[in-house]
Amino acid sequence: MLQKLSIRNYALIDTLEIDFDRGLNIITGETGAGKSIILGALSLILGQRAESKYFFNQDKKCVIEGSFFLADEQLKSLFENNDVDFQQETTLRREIAIDGKSRAFVNDTPVNLATLKLIGENLIAIHSQHATLEISNADFQLLILDVLANHQSLLKSYKEGFRQLRQTEKQLALLTEQTEEAKKKQDYEQFLFNELEEAALKEDEQEHLEQELEKLTHAESIKRSLIASANLISESETAAINLVKEAGLQLNSIEKFDPAIAEINERLKSTLIELRDIASEISGIEENTEHNAARMETIQERLDLFYALQQKHRVGSNAELLAIQEQLSQNLNALLNSDEQLEKLQQEIDALNKDLRQQAKELDGNRRKAMVIAEKEVGAALKQMNMPNASISFNLTEQAQLNNNGMNEVQLLFTANAGQQAAPVGKVASGGELSRLMLAIKALLAKHTALSTLIFDEIDTGISGETALRVGEVIDALAQNMQILAITHLPQIASKGNSHYFVYKHEKADKTTTGIKKLDTEERVNAIAEMLSGKNPGASALQNAKELLNVS
Repeated sequence: MLQKLSIRNYALIDTLEIDFDRGLNIITGETGAGKSIILGALSLILGQRAESKYFFNQDKKCVIEGSFFLADEQLKSLFENNDVDFQQETTLRREIAIDGKSRAFVNDTPVNLATLKLIGENLIAIHSQHATLEISNADFQLLILDVLANHQSLLKSYKEGFRQLRQTEKQLALLTEQTEEAKKKQDYEQFLFNELEEAALKEDEQEHLEQELEKLTHAESIKRSLIASANLISESETAAINLVKEAGLQLNSIEKFDPAIAEINERLKSTLIELRDIASEISGIEENTEHNAARMETIQERLDLFYALQQKHRVGSNAELLAIQEQLSQNLNALLNSDEQLEKLQQEIDALNKDLRQQAKELDGNRRKAMVIAEKEVGAALKQMNMPNASISFNLTEQAQLNNNGMNEVQLLFTANAGQQAAPVGKVASGGELSRLMLAIKALLAKHTALSTLIFDEIDTGISGETALRVGEVIDALAQNMQILAITHLPQIASKGNSHYFVYKHEKADKTTTGIKKLDTEERVNAIAEMLSGKNPGASALQNAKELLNVS
């Protein structure tokens, strides 16, 4: 239950603290006094968006804080799932800076707005006179049955499975599209792959062939230079070898006189050996160097193939061609495997469909049982609220296709009069009838949820007299099991409260502020008498108020 609401710097409120009681808390006040402001502030700690232009003082931040007592341990998992410590004395706080940025806290733990909203919605529900419009919404009508069916775990499992089904269907559609596109390109990519594979490319082959071709092209000049070089080293009269030999002979005769000369002579002998090796290698290269037109043609054809493939694929090397070949191979292999993947995804979809249809059948059966409860209990509540001939019924149908809620579509039918055929509720119910019908439904839902606080914001629109008295009795009965905050303009409902709060405006120093006070018995008598007859109520109005309050 909501124990305390603290509001600082919001709308017409500078600073305000309200302590609420168990049971039925009545809130009344003159039109425009600020009842809706208090609800607006409360909605901020339930996750509603905020704007700084509604601040009382534009130089200070706005702070809204609600203190709750949570007797229901069922909420513990909600807190734990959102990484927030569960405490029986729980505080929700919202701070909004002057630049519009806000921070949210649950038990002093920073949370995002979505988490604040999720936790807040499990603590309080606000039902306003405008909320009667949602009764015509098919999702809300189905929610009624789901709450009464108490199959939240089954519904959660179904929704998760349905989400997985949709994701798998998207994967299948995407893969099918990609496969069809790939098949259109398959023949061409296979041709390109075969062409590259037949080329039997090697990464460094092009460089080697280009070097060999260059050598063959200049074979004659190479051969001439090699012959000339060999002659200069070993064949001519003045060949280098002969000269080195002669130099060695000169040193042989004098090396005994100086160790340094002996050392030089040894080096000269090594040089002679090296020159003979060089001459031999030059001769060998010269013998193997010849102009080979056939080989040149073969090499040129091979290189032309490389150049053509590189130009075709807009690359500059065999390494890049080999990378393209590998990618083509992967594409073709993926296409070969795609049929298997498509079949696997289709099998997953078929299995999900089968499982989900079984769950949808179970959901449908549970909802049909819940329909009986809803129609009976709502009908009884409507009779209690002076609608003796009113009744509701649910037109629950099974659809061929699965949807997010199963296979059901629902339509809530209503009639207020005996002998009148039931019709869609939004088309036949008046404002007063909708208010009572929504109250009956909310009262029924409250019995089947862990919700600790329910707020009614002037849901008594369109009713008065004996009907208002009966509505008050229903709200009072509901407050026996949960906390109710009821903003009302009807004395019949106001008189039912365990506690009564009066909202007022206060003007001081050209500044208007909103305040709230808890009324004692005498003040309640006067407040209800004013609701009956206006300002300065007479003796009869005061007596009537006492009778409504059952005080002397």
